[in-house]
Amino acid sequence: MGVCFVQSPALVGVFVFSCMALCLLHVPELALAQDSGITRHYKFDIKLQNVTRLCHTKSMVTVNGQFPGPRIVAREGDRLLIKVVNHVQNNISIHWHGIRQLRSGWADGPAYVTQCPIQTGQSYVYNYTIVGQRGTLFWHAHISWLRSTVYGPLIILPKHNVPYPFQKPYKEVPIIFGEWWNADPEAVISKALQTGGGPNVSDAYTMNGLPGPVYNCSAKDTFKLKVKQNKIYLLRFINAVLDEELFFSIANHTLTVVEADAVYVKPFEADTLLIAPGQTTNVLLKTKSNFPKATFLMTARPYVTGLGTFDNSTVAGILEYESPSYSDPLSIKKLPLLKPTLPPLNDTSFATNFTSKLRSLASSQFPANVPEKVDRHFFFTIGLGTSPCDKNQTCEGPNGTKFAASVNNVSFATPTTALLQAHYTGQSNRVYSPFFPITPIIPFNYTGNPPNNTMVSNGTKVVVLPFNTSVELVMQDTSILGAESHPLHLHGFNFFVVGQGFGNYDPNKDPANFNLVDPMERNTVGVPSGGWVAIRFLADNPGVWFMHCHLEIHTSWGLKMAWLVLDGKLPNQKLLPPPADLPKC
Repeated sequence: MGVCFVQSPALVGVFVFSCMALCLLHVPELALAQDSGITRHYKFDIKLQNVTRLCHTKSMVTVNGQFPGPRIVAREGDRLLIKVVNHVQNNISIHWHGIRQLRSGWADGPAYVTQCPIQTGQSYVYNYTIVGQRGTLFWHAHISWLRSTVYGPLIILPKHNVPYPFQKPYKEVPIIFGEWWNADPEAVISKALQTGGGPNVSDAYTMNGLPGPVYNCSAKDTFKLKVKQNKIYLLRFINAVLDEELFFSIANHTLTVVEADAVYVKPFEADTLLIAPGQTTNVLLKTKSNFPKATFLMTARPYVTGLGTFDNSTVAGILEYESPSYSDPLSIKKLPLLKPTLPPLNDTSFATNFTSKLRSLASSQFPANVPEKVDRHFFFTIGLGTSPCDKNQTCEGPNGTKFAASVNNVSFATPTTALLQAHYTGQSNRVYSPFFPITPIIPFNYTGNPPNNTMVSNGTKVVVLPFNTSVELVMQDTSILGAESHPLHLHGFNFFVVGQGFGNYDPNKDPANFNLVDPMERNTVGVPSGGWVAIRFLADNPGVWFMHCHLEIHTSWGLKMAWLVLDGKLPNQKLLPPPADLPKC
């Protein structure tokens, strides 16, 4: 039988006790875990913590007082029991981003979709098993903008004695991109939704919580990656930023991309990475064989396509080689610091070229099981729009309106009861409509001159799919209020990116160019600015699954919807019953 395993030192005391108790109790699930993995226990205390960056101290919502939050480490096949206790005034829920949650939709986490949030003084145990997945994912709050501070890595190691399909690394290092806000992000989004205008932006980007030397007052708050010569390092990158895709590069070093969104890819070399919010990328870094007599900046800054304001700044860390034993420590400090060159802010051609290189490994051990026949075709427009200003109010959106966002011109209205509970209890009538439009209600020239009427409709609508339906979905960006790249995230599934292009999707010509052999499999894909992307997935997971833009402001404006997958006929094709401690609204 396996043993409990805890990465975060702050939690060791809790877990040693939990593990001892479990071992003493001879829990049946653990007895069965020899083949399928072990049960790992974590405890997340949601609490306020004073944190200082940019010479500015503020109280922020954290997990266990840590910013970023603790690292969760498990193996493929393990079961995770994560008790979340809410000690703050905000409601909270946690999403395990990229975890399939097979039949365990109650543990997925988006507030008012799969659960009511955890209220002040309450707790909830997220209980799920990692099936058929290994790689880098992350967890984050999934209510309002609390994920700005409540996030951390979720690392899934392969099963014991199963090697990586690439050279074994000397060391593995998670690098998670985030942001620092001098203001309270909850106040920022509250004001934006009230005025209808664009939100204020963050004051810095961070690398493992640290802004780095480019920012004021931050030289001491710099992430340093200390390496040895002639070694292979596996760097696990995560973009947990709210609203910006990021370019990343290390001066004078080439990276080998080996995984994206916890799916192995055909390895390729890159000097620069592009990672959208909600995406992860694993790379191999081969260090230089001789001491380089230099230190190297690692920098990230935004890739921007929209017309809105954004944080136009650069986060930097330092790659530092362990000095030879014979060298003078003083001379090491005087080594030159080399800087990488990143693409221009709006370099869509680089973005297209980079994403086109991502291909599934598609090997016998890690096949790309692309649905070849399609049961249901969907065409969704993805983009911005407007909604009317309230009476007796002045609004700061376009022409005195409020900014909005929509899928097929439906801006999602968040319910006050969780969709999954309403579905499971058969009380959906007053909560949601099962008639989400499968194509735009009014077709138009999506990437041409925008229509005069940019108003969106509002509703809580879902698409209902029978179990095991194979789906092809084309997502089309629109030029309404400016074309923009939108990273779309689907809960509960990975999907295959079978095609993409610029301009309007042509259903007669474009499918002929689809890649059904080794397309990228992932959970978050960028809908190209002024273009379209086609994905396929098999609806083999019963439950209610959120799909939304991972630019947080667009989610707040309504760029979200849900898929309801019905139970199958067999017992192992049905959603499990809700846990007894499921939060109440």
